[in-house]
Amino acid sequence: MKEAALEYQPLIRDMPSEERPRERLRDVGAERMSTPELLAILLRTGANGENVVRLAQRLTAKFDGLPGLGRASFADLCEHRGVGEAKAAQILAAIEVGRRVVSAQPDQRRTIRCSEDISEWLRPEMVDLEQEHLKVVLLNVRNQVVADRQVYVGNVHCAVVRVSEVFKDAVRENCSSLIVVHNHPSGDPSPSPDDVALTKQIVEAGRLLNIEVLDHVVIARAGYVSLKERGLGW
Repeated sequence: MKEAALEYQPLIRDMPSEERPRERLRDVGAERMSTPELLAILLRTGANGENVVRLAQRLTAKFDGLPGLGRASFADLCEHRGVGEAKAAQILAAIEVGRRVVSAQPDQRRTIRCSEDISEWLRPEMVDLEQEHLKVVLLNVRNQVVADRQVYVGNVHCAVVRVSEVFKDAVRENCSSLIVVHNHPSGDPSPSPDDVALTKQIVEAGRLLNIEVLDHVVIARAGYVSLKERGLGW
């Protein structure tokens, strides 16, 4: 299905300097930028009537963030409006460089010490997603990240998320603990009653499986909330 035309967006050169991706990278550092902002730097230019930041946001949303972009083929990317062969090649090359950096340093695993570590790591990837995504971060006995896995996309609540899916990879990888993370597209990270109910279910299941649930972190544009720190669900 052909994508609907979008309203005209201001050119990057017409945006305030503090909002332009390149200037933001220079001023605040790459680690504090969102995934669409970083992607916009790679893409360099937008499409007709759409600036590069909006193009990057649309591309990230369509592929459900970096994991989806990492699985996309050259043809998949080229089918997206505003992405030709040059832009598709730039995206895939950058993703492969990232993979090679990680594979070259197998012993340098990320360590999670607190909810802020989770937010700093996953917020750039999840904050601009247009749907709720629930991820599970798998940890070893030293609180080092073994993997992060997407479990669900949609409205995150206890009636639809299967708790067995939350623990499936943790059991397979023999992980001692995990952290649940999801985003609020509304921009408000305040936990909902459904968030608390789901957390309670996951914590109780973890006790039965002898896998400790260290936290449930909600990420949004306005910040993040640790349900463990607020005593919600524990």
